[in-house]
Amino acid sequence: MLNGLWMSTNALAPLVPVEHLLVCGLDDRAGGVLDRLASRPPPSLVAVFVVDETDGFAGAVDLGRVLSADPAVPLKDLVDVAWPSARYDDDPEQVASRALGHGVITVPVLDAGRLVAAVSPEALMAILRREHVEDLHRLTGIQSEDARTREALEEPPARRARHRLPWLLVGLAGSMVAAVVVSRFERMLSGRVAISYFVPAIVYLADAIGTQTEAVVVRGLSLSRRRLGELLGGELRTGLIMGLVLGGLGGPMAALLFDDGALGVAVGVSILVAGGFATSIGLLLPWLLQRTGSDPALGSGPVATIVQDVLSLVVYFAIATFIVGG
Repeated sequence: MLNGLWMSTNALAPLVPVEHLLVCGLDDRAGGVLDRLASRPPPSLVAVFVVDETDGFAGAVDLGRVLSADPAVPLKDLVDVAWPSARYDDDPEQVASRALGHGVITVPVLDAGRLVAAVSPEALMAILRREHVEDLHRLTGIQSEDARTREALEEPPARRARHRLPWLLVGLAGSMVAAVVVSRFERMLSGRVAISYFVPAIVYLADAIGTQTEAVVVRGLSLSRRRLGELLGGELRTGLIMGLVLGGLGGPMAALLFDDGALGVAVGVSILVAGGFATSIGLLLPWLLQRTGSDPALGSGPVATIVQDVLSLVVYFAIATFIVGG
């Protein structure tokens, strides 16, 4: 529940109860609102909350708009009926996201359509900061089990290691798989050593492209309402565009450095294909975690990195075998 979360964390201000809000009716005039403010301003003043004749929430009005309006204008001509609202059982991060999307600094809390409280601006800022820090930790493979992990640099070394190691162990297992992949192309590498020189570049570019995608996707999944197919198609095209640019530059450079046109083509095509794979994995892995009920940021970075590493190696060696031979 929102109230429980807001009240249990020192960094967050509690919900502001309805008696401390400025609540008016649809037919109240802007001048009357100003008179109320002059006589007895409420303790919490960030917006005017408007209710209908049955006391149901009808919307809200930014206080600045009331101050600049003609005193005779009724609030029903000023009210924003699309002002975002929340319920007690709503996810706090989604509530904060609604406020950001609508450009407001407070969100009313409703119970059966009636105004009962409002989320303060301080609480919205605090929850956004907390979620941002937790996502950064999870993206880098740091488990975030409790409030202490938010201060990762201040923890004892043993606890820091305990929070960081689990997903890195997955990476260690993946690195063994990568070593096996490289060993399968030993004959080709011994015949054309120059092919091995570009392994770090291919792997790095795939990781960098994938990491950018993960950073965007982890936040975007909680806000976007588009279907997976649309998102995947967009990211795939984005990866191919970046891969085309990077491969178009890297391929000729490789050919000039080693006076080997076939090697240059293999490097350029590999970067192109790896870019498409990297963005797709950067989207699909967080999406799968979310679909299974896990936080999409949890382990996405370390797991996606090793998957991208192995795939980029397979892609590069397969293309090099086909183009260069071996």
